[in-house]
Amino acid sequence: MSLVAITDYTFPSLEIEQSILQAAGAEVRAGNDKQVAALKTLVAGADAVITQFAPVNAEVIGAMEQTRVIVRYGIGVDNVDLKAARERGIPVCNIPDYCIDEVADHTLAFILSTTRQVVPNTLSIRDGQWGLATPLDQLRTLRDQTVGIVGFGRIGREVAARLGPFKSRRLVFDAFVPADVVREAGCEPLTLDELLAQSDIVTLHCPSTSQTKKLLNSESLGRMKRGAIVINLARGDLIDTPSLVAALQSGQIASAAIDVCDPEPIPADSPLRSLPNVIAASHIASASPMAVRTLRETAAKIAAMALHGERLPNVVNGVKQ
Repeated sequence: MSLVAITDYTFPSLEIEQSILQAAGAEVRAGNDKQVAALKTLVAGADAVITQFAPVNAEVIGAMEQTRVIVRYGIGVDNVDLKAARERGIPVCNIPDYCIDEVADHTLAFILSTTRQVVPNTLSIRDGQWGLATPLDQLRTLRDQTVGIVGFGRIGREVAARLGPFKSRRLVFDAFVPADVVREAGCEPLTLDELLAQSDIVTLHCPSTSQTKKLLNSESLGRMKRGAIVINLARGDLIDTPSLVAALQSGQIASAAIDVCDPEPIPADSPLRSLPNVIAASHIASASPMAVRTLRETAAKIAAMALHGERLPNVVNGVKQ
């Protein structure tokens, strides 16, 4: 019988995965210890590995004796050492399309919450107040805003489509998407510097790579319009957290809405938990009953495909099949 190791999970149980994998003739071994030593023991002898947030680094991959695939619960694969897996000939697969609408919807919710000051006014009423909780000039109309979208993949395009009816000017930076594709979507292709300088709102939808980590830092935040808004539902390390806090405290950035942060969870003493101009969520933008079920079923099915020697979808580390 084949063995599938699940390094970690945040679901109430693994019934969905076990049902699919047992039907494929596999035994499931699961853990929730993210320490490297425990992970090495867990993956040793596994024919397939499914992972969520655990650090599947070179040392852990080195302990994989016969693994045919590493599957990431999700879109980003920054917790997996892609190079180490490639050198071992192990394909790494992600699940890129399970939560597109959820994250795009959540992005719009964040944009509207910050521009319409939803949270401050709600909290003000709870405190017994009545009337505007913020200066009038902090209430913005999306029609008058220029929104910069960094990353024009599946989610970035859906965000752009949702913004269309609000009549916002939409700018896009994505080094891998042709300019005519951006224009066909009703958006303007620009360089990153041009986008940052012209945008009232910047929303991040790019992966975490060596080129994009700390994309927003003290220098780039300083080049943005004073009073701009930052939205991040992609990866926490796209933003240098201390620089964002400083920009929020100085007023360079008027407000931020983040579903991800570096580090996660946000430390208890972080100003991001208490600043009045921050909306923070606990990495939940992708969540809906349908999305989570699709995510889990797809991860298990890809693992089963590897066990049966089938061609794998969504290989992100260049391993030839």
